[in-house]
Amino acid sequence: MPGQIIAQPNPPPDPSHLSDSIREYAVQLKTSNVLTESELCAIQKFRRAANYIAAAMIFLKDNILLERQLIFDDIKPRLLGHWGTCPGLILVYAHLNRIIKKTDLDSLLVVGPGHGAPAILASLWLEDSLSPFWEPYTRDRAGLTRLITKFSAPGGFPSHINAETPGAIHEGGELGYALSVAFGAVMDNPHLVVTCVVGDGEAETGPTAAAWHACKYIDPAESGAVLPIVHVNGFKISERTIYGCMDDKELIALFSGYGYMVRIVSDLEHIDLDLATSMEWALAEISRIQRAARSGNPIVKPRWPVLILRTPKGWTCPGMMHGEFIEGSFRSHQVPLPQAKTSQEELQALQGWLQSYGPHELFATKGGKGVVEGAPTEELLSIVPDKKDKKLGCRKEAYAAFQPIRVPEWTHLGVQKGSQASCMKVVGTLLRDTIKENPTTFRIFSPDELVSNKLDAVFDVTGRNLQWDVASRAQGGRVIEILSEHTCQGMLQGYTLTGRTALFPSYEAFLGIVHTMMVQYSKFTKMAHETDWRHDIGSVNYLETSTWARQEHNGFSHQNPSFIGAVLNLKPALARVYLPPDANCFLSTVAHCLRAKNYVNLMVGSKQPTPVWLSPEEANKHCIAGSSIWRFASVDDGVDPDVVLVGIGVEVTFEVIAAAALLRKIAPALRVRVINVTDLMILGPHGSHPHALSADDFDTLFTKDKKIIINYHGYPIEVKGLIFGRPAVDRITIEGYREEGTTTSPFDMMLCNHTSRYHVAAAAIRAGALFNTKISTEAHADAAYIMHMAAKDKEYIFVHGMDPEGTFDTPKFD
Repeated sequence: MPGQIIAQPNPPPDPSHLSDSIREYAVQLKTSNVLTESELCAIQKFRRAANYIAAAMIFLKDNILLERQLIFDDIKPRLLGHWGTCPGLILVYAHLNRIIKKTDLDSLLVVGPGHGAPAILASLWLEDSLSPFWEPYTRDRAGLTRLITKFSAPGGFPSHINAETPGAIHEGGELGYALSVAFGAVMDNPHLVVTCVVGDGEAETGPTAAAWHACKYIDPAESGAVLPIVHVNGFKISERTIYGCMDDKELIALFSGYGYMVRIVSDLEHIDLDLATSMEWALAEISRIQRAARSGNPIVKPRWPVLILRTPKGWTCPGMMHGEFIEGSFRSHQVPLPQAKTSQEELQALQGWLQSYGPHELFATKGGKGVVEGAPTEELLSIVPDKKDKKLGCRKEAYAAFQPIRVPEWTHLGVQKGSQASCMKVVGTLLRDTIKENPTTFRIFSPDELVSNKLDAVFDVTGRNLQWDVASRAQGGRVIEILSEHTCQGMLQGYTLTGRTALFPSYEAFLGIVHTMMVQYSKFTKMAHETDWRHDIGSVNYLETSTWARQEHNGFSHQNPSFIGAVLNLKPALARVYLPPDANCFLSTVAHCLRAKNYVNLMVGSKQPTPVWLSPEEANKHCIAGSSIWRFASVDDGVDPDVVLVGIGVEVTFEVIAAAALLRKIAPALRVRVINVTDLMILGPHGSHPHALSADDFDTLFTKDKKIIINYHGYPIEVKGLIFGRPAVDRITIEGYREEGTTTSPFDMMLCNHTSRYHVAAAAIRAGALFNTKISTEAHADAAYIMHMAAKDKEYIFVHGMDPEGTFDTPKFD
């Protein structure tokens, strides 16, 4: 069936079997006398005006104030938009405005149902928060005409909230992330309350389910607060929601278990009194919790407020059409009257619907002395904050709050060239010093793997921040560890978009969990970059370790470098992928990424001890260039090579160096040039990425005509895609992760994926033989012997359960 059959609009949930005593856990409030008559009237008129504009945005291309009867030509050719959530969002927005004006509250609004853009844009226009950022959207007839007629049309606002929406810090497409973004935004912003509307459809997602625990990571002494409002309107696109089928007792039990104090807001006849009372209570509870913590007497396990707002889906739209329920059903989710362009019956219904808001009472249809034509009436604007910077659309935290961090000088943390060191252990010391230098503007969001990933040097100066754990409560810890990659990503986004800097370290195999979140975030930052009013923000920084090459102990499930490809697919202006080959290069790279602005940075490397090939000074120079010839491993400093060997990634570069050392013994006449690439983006054709090498620089580095053998950490197809467009790519051979692995030894992982020193050396001999006659006469025999060595090592591994002794000793070039 195309949609769920319902017997009545706004159907109630079946009663649960829970005891009525559960209701005692809900907050009961008296709702009388909370609003003056003038406030109540202003709120109701604001709602009517915003509802009118939101509905008109979906339908009208002309006659925007209904100054004559609607005709088919007044209707847009394509009806796009989502009405169903709009009345509830407008209700929340109106009451936030009123309470901000009354209390001088500092607040942002994060909207989970981002497809409710008409509601937010209408409210922004009413409070005059569009024109400061988008000049044509003036609060008059011309601005209103543009807002309504250009919505979801070329040159106008899109159907979902995005970075073009003033006040927004959340891309409104993919559902599930609003709550974690809101919690990230309030961290280290003690003055801020972020109201977060979570739709009951979004509430069904896994990321939202985990994010309810984010309140347990908010220290009220140092951070602000989130006021979640769960908007239960009962329906998704064509079916009821889970929350819509839960009665009050079930919702009270659920959220009480999460650790919240629950207030049900559902008195439809007096909804403004109910919500106003509930919001004042919620803010008072937040203040009480914060005062206790900031006076040195924190409440253990405080129960933060949550509001459960029950209103009908598509409230105030036509009740029925063609014998089917519209209001209070899924049919109001998007366009309630989809045939209004061609059906006289639906056009008349639209006329009556829009007319029911009384637009002539809300907007000045004619100008005059002191009256701006098309402007909203003064009465409905009386709840709008007087101070511009208090308006929800004008909060600087959303667009102009960047605080660059102080990244410490790193060279004194460098490791001696020729030693072996864990990249992650060394990077941990830089992160430790960064935390010391930036005690309120830098955080680490980690899915419970910081110690495993050997970044635990940070715990020399800070701790974790789980407020429900006595060991970390009220300690000012800068590390958020929660075993939910989605929650880490959402908090990272909220923290970064409100002006701070953060790092997300993770096992390589599980960064892919946030693939689409990262893509949604990059869409937001792309559009933000293209506005002329959003300021710079810090980069989002991913530290990908526990890589497939050394996950031989955990097995196949932990071997997955696919997140690299996800970042490569982003807009080139935003994406950066680095694979530093040793600890010193990693220090240089992390320092650079923490300073960088507006990017998505991915840094990939090993946590196990590996050789330090370059001194700190050499490493810095190498990282600035993005790639260089490693003369110590090349023959005659790499001059006039027969073959070029390229390593991209820690372990696979080790194998390239080991292959070069092996070739010195087996084929000393072979002239080898060894190159390491640390900035993956240099490989693309010139102009494909800001870091891409020019054609001449590429040829100078890799030669014009010699065979190139690339040993790559990720999937070979990624490098193939990057180099497409370079001339003579048929001379390039690429090996990388082949989806081969199990619980085995580290070197067997190299053998399985054809990235071992033996595979590189054999390929080098075959390639070099085409240019060097001294090699060609023995090429077949030498290559066969090398692969025989590979077979013997594999045999040893299977017999002894370990790699041959000395396998990972630093290669020598004597």
